[in-house]
Amino acid sequence: MGDGVRGRSVMIAGATSASGHAAARALVAAGASVIAVGRRDDALAPLRDLGARTAVCDLADEAEVAAFAAMLAADGVRVDGLLHLVGGWRGGGGLRGQTEADYRALESGLSALRHVTRAWWDDLNASPAARTAIVSSTAVARPLAGGANYAAVKAAEEAWARAMAQGFAKDARDRGVAQTAASVIFRVRALAGLEEALGSAFVGLWDADAAEVSDTIVGLGAPN
Repeated sequence: MGDGVRGRSVMIAGATSASGHAAARALVAAGASVIAVGRRDDALAPLRDLGARTAVCDLADEAEVAAFAAMLAADGVRVDGLLHLVGGWRGGGGLRGQTEADYRALESGLSALRHVTRAWWDDLNASPAARTAIVSSTAVARPLAGGANYAAVKAAEEAWARAMAQGFAKDARDRGVAQTAASVIFRVRALAGLEEALGSAFVGLWDADAAEVSDTIVGLGAPN
């Protein structure tokens, strides 16, 4: 609460999508320092124009993430927030059409989430106001055969995000302090058309009590 996200350093992982641009605009407008991360520098250029610091990093590569984390730490940057947007959709063809290649491509989003949250876990726990969020899918609650790979990966990402929430609560409890970090899941049926809503909802997490908002699933858009 307090000043909300103003003055916080917030990372957007997989920032080059329309959702990443919308989140960056919302965060910059609210006074946050944005770190936009993607795989291609040319795709990150519009985010620099919005006022974000940009970095090229394959977040599915643990070694690259570790090197990036060390670089930010050397620059004196401590991360107060993370919006995880790494991922995409692959599917179709019923259950037999759920190929190994598609699964491995989707799995990179989960790998990125794991690497990034472990790399900046200490920063998030030490922050006076940390918020993290992933974008999941209503397919987790109602998986279909043609999207089984996708739903399985999203379910795993949700499990990781909920484990983070438990970790934040336990750390605060063990230290005998009020919880200041939260992990939230946004669920959508389809993200297209909800980019601005996602950005606003993410920024709004800093206006809510960490313990109350953590480990919640927030639906965006029309219910499935």
